Amino acid sequence: MADETTTQEQLATIRTQTLAQLIELRANPKPTYWLDGQRVLWSEYIETLERTVDWCDRKLVECQPFEIRTEGTTG
Repeated sequence: MADETTTQEQLATIRTQTLAQLIELRANPKPTYWLDGQRVLWSEYIETLERTVDWCDRKLVECQPFEIRTEGTTG
């Protein structure tokens, strides 16, 4: 149980920090530029951050308790 709580806390922290980065980048957008022959595309970086938030959301849902309902019939 402690490991599961730690995992949930870590996922929540990652999600919170990623959302903070997204807010900052959207408030202060940066231009695309070249660095040492490589192109830096902030739009791609933002998409990566959004995928990270989505991944955290899915993992946090997986950590939650759930119930499976089944129904039996006799024939």
